[in-house]
Amino acid sequence: MSEEWILGINTYHGDSAACLLHRGELIAKAEEERFRRIKHWAGFPSQAIQYCLKTANISLNQIGILAINSDPKANFFKKINYILRNKPSLNFILDRLKNHKARFSIERELSETFPKEKFQGKIGRIEHHLSHLSSAFFASPFEEALVLSVDGFGDFTSCAWGVGKNNEIDIKGKIYFPHSLGAFYQAMTQYLGFPHFGDEYKVMGLAPYGKPRFINEMKEIVKLKEDGMFELNLEYFCFQKKEFSYTWKEGMPHSSKMYSERLCELLGPAREPQEIISDKHRDIACSIQYRYEEAFFHLLNQLCKIYPLENLAFAGGCAMNSVANGKIIGRTNLKKIYIPAAAGDAGGAVGAALLAWKKTEEGKKEKKNQLIQHAFWGPAFSDKEIETLLKEYKVALEKENCSIERFSEEGLLCEHTARAIAQGSVVGWFQGRMEWGPRALGNRSILGDPRRQDMKDILNLKIKRRESFRPFAPSILREAVLDWFEVEDDVPFMMQVFKIRQAKRSIIPAVTHVDGTGRLQTVHQDTNPRYYHLISAFKTLTQIPLLLNTSFNENEPVVCKPIEALHCFLRTKMDVLVLGDYFLCRKN
Repeated sequence: MSEEWILGINTYHGDSAACLLHRGELIAKAEEERFRRIKHWAGFPSQAIQYCLKTANISLNQIGILAINSDPKANFFKKINYILRNKPSLNFILDRLKNHKARFSIERELSETFPKEKFQGKIGRIEHHLSHLSSAFFASPFEEALVLSVDGFGDFTSCAWGVGKNNEIDIKGKIYFPHSLGAFYQAMTQYLGFPHFGDEYKVMGLAPYGKPRFINEMKEIVKLKEDGMFELNLEYFCFQKKEFSYTWKEGMPHSSKMYSERLCELLGPAREPQEIISDKHRDIACSIQYRYEEAFFHLLNQLCKIYPLENLAFAGGCAMNSVANGKIIGRTNLKKIYIPAAAGDAGGAVGAALLAWKKTEEGKKEKKNQLIQHAFWGPAFSDKEIETLLKEYKVALEKENCSIERFSEEGLLCEHTARAIAQGSVVGWFQGRMEWGPRALGNRSILGDPRRQDMKDILNLKIKRRESFRPFAPSILREAVLDWFEVEDDVPFMMQVFKIRQAKRSIIPAVTHVDGTGRLQTVHQDTNPRYYHLISAFKTLTQIPLLLNTSFNENEPVVCKPIEALHCFLRTKMDVLVLGDYFLCRKN
């Protein structure tokens, strides 16, 4: 079987996903949640696989290697030693065996998904953190870099680091279960009343509203060691105990309570999910972020001393902490950073595939990495498909008093849309291939005027209905970054938060967080020309080279298909929807 086609998957874990390579070149990738419409889907990524194969117009029979970003045999003796020392309950063991069995049912899942085809290739299992490291380094522009992965847990490890050079990654060290910065942040997120998988970003957004007055308590919870490492005070946690469970019933990942009653004795009662957020909660959130950063930079600076390199390739769930990421250059000796668009577990599918390619005879000969500069690898839809959809919904659109125009010239479409945004409209923007990763980056976005003080409230009232403390992000023309932000850097995947220049903050209040920061996305003409032209048109009208950009969704996964965008438009109070070349506007 030829090894020219490689399929990478993240399966039976949060953010299930698939990606496809052809001779090392990326063809397609997508998260399963976008097709299933369940956030962070954790089952088998059957529909994402189908999408990837359809994009390449190949069958499952042609896949030479199936690379999985998990190896249950990794760190085997560490696991056995832990089990012998802790004597877990029968339920704990049965839960782990169930998960283990699911991970080895790949061929059965493939046969059910593709009943008329047969997978004849090889299955390669890549250790979880090696997959993370590969997703960052092998997609980066670096010939050599410090590589770092930090997350909750994967294959009994919470953190791994080493050196990437040319076609190799040499892992130099790891931190093992149960000590984990990701688990610390997740447990504290639960304590603050945000119970869902992936809610950590809410704590990060809440933190600037508080003061770090609980830092001494956080130092009691997370201990820093002289060698640059860290460890958790396990008295405050229960995820390491026999009662803890992690499940994905009907695809929705769920973790049971991760913190112990001892934490409530230290900090006071945990916040209930619907409880009003108090100053104390804000201060605890601030202290959590503060201690995370202390531990993270304690480790990173020690690694920089041992491996004095200028470049960092960084991945893992904690690489989604864009606030800490934005401080890396200022708080270390590093000069350049690469963080992939899907730094979390979905990205492990890419890392597993890239590493599998590097191990093939042809892949070993490659001298350079495949630089992944944009995130547009998902499904796209033609204007013909959109036209057919609009005809089907003609009556529904008439009831909503909507006008429909088609602009075959991109310049006119962008000018018309920019004018609507400048006049205060909330615009749904659906273009080209869907983004990979959790961020909307200009193809599945809801856009607004960053100059309007009330735009955050308007968006929450009309569409998002989310917590008021969460910031909205700016998409900015790449060449304008230094004029508006205190740090000059390229951030194409919205993975870093920078300070907005003091003189500019009052001009763009809708994208300026309470601490004067913005989680920016830099927009390039060569990687997303239509979005670049739209922002340029807005700049021509307003002298502002950026837009407010938030994900195109309403308490669901980001929209994938035109029909999902249209449904979101019809059930909310969105003013304008741009589907490809079509401009839909509520007349009132």
